[in-house]
Amino acid sequence: MNPNIEEFVKTLIRQKADYVPIAELGIHPNIKAKFIGRDIETLEDDIEFWHKAGYDYVKIQPGADFNPSQIGMAEKETVKGDRGFSFNWANENEGVVSSIEDLEKYVFPGKNDFDYSKFDKVKSLLPEGMGVVGQYGDIFTMTWEMMGFENFSMSLFENPDLIKQLNNILGELVLSMFEHFAQHDSVDVLWYSDDIAYTNGLLMSPEILDEYFFPWLKKIGDLAKKYNKPLIYHTDGILYDVMDRIIDCGVNALHPIEPKAMKLREVKERYGNKLSFIGSIDVDLLCRGTEQEIIDKVKENIEAAAYNGGYCVGSGNSIPEYVNFNNYLTMIKTAKEIGGK
Repeated sequence: MNPNIEEFVKTLIRQKADYVPIAELGIHPNIKAKFIGRDIETLEDDIEFWHKAGYDYVKIQPGADFNPSQIGMAEKETVKGDRGFSFNWANENEGVVSSIEDLEKYVFPGKNDFDYSKFDKVKSLLPEGMGVVGQYGDIFTMTWEMMGFENFSMSLFENPDLIKQLNNILGELVLSMFEHFAQHDSVDVLWYSDDIAYTNGLLMSPEILDEYFFPWLKKIGDLAKKYNKPLIYHTDGILYDVMDRIIDCGVNALHPIEPKAMKLREVKERYGNKLSFIGSIDVDLLCRGTEQEIIDKVKENIEAAAYNGGYCVGSGNSIPEYVNFNNYLTMIKTAKEIGGK
């Protein structure tokens, strides 16, 4: 399949492309390895996967170390598969920053510590027509994770200055990445990810998000507009209460339209004149559904959201290691057959 980043970009800015693209934020390395027949060890390996699977882009992040072992993420369980993998849980109570003193002691990376070497190298390795998505995220998520969700919630009333200082540090660091993406000649699309909702509601009130989340999304949106690069935003959950805020920040495309939270057809009808949409194939369906159910769902989503452009087929979150590999293949194969690629 010949990639065409221009057709992908068309879709993101609500134009009708020659086909319905496929798109994912995250695909587990073991799924990629199974697809190309070897482990993903180099940038070249990763490009080969995205190309052979039929994507129009390769997604790249900068190398960054925020000392994740300190950010309230405790390993609780390790499940041994063919290659082994583990699950992490965010601290629900206190994290590593409970006071101004903790914040002053914490060792943050500097803006110059981020490694952008893949961005400098990628252009010479890309197949003809293929583009690059520059991705990072989690200003809001890292803020509450570093504090622990309970401590963060209490500090909204008891110590808002601590939240503000931490949020500003993290925001400036992540924003610097998007400043780099936006100006880099190898990057075609920006993708920011930061969960603000779950199936039944927002994680915080819109007013709290106005304080600690939306100003950063707006700054990233302004960068995307300034350098004429589409912006994709990822968050799970139901978003109707803040959809207009998301649009006002300059977001072009919304991912993943979590199917248990929002119906793709309704979202398209209500906001399709202002946003493009990516995803909405339930991960549970990809894990446990039949091949025919996958085919039917891809067809349904294309009919619901791609009739005038503005939709990319993909999962309702990401492609984890435990997804049914054949179902994943069926999803992308059906998307290409029905979507015209």
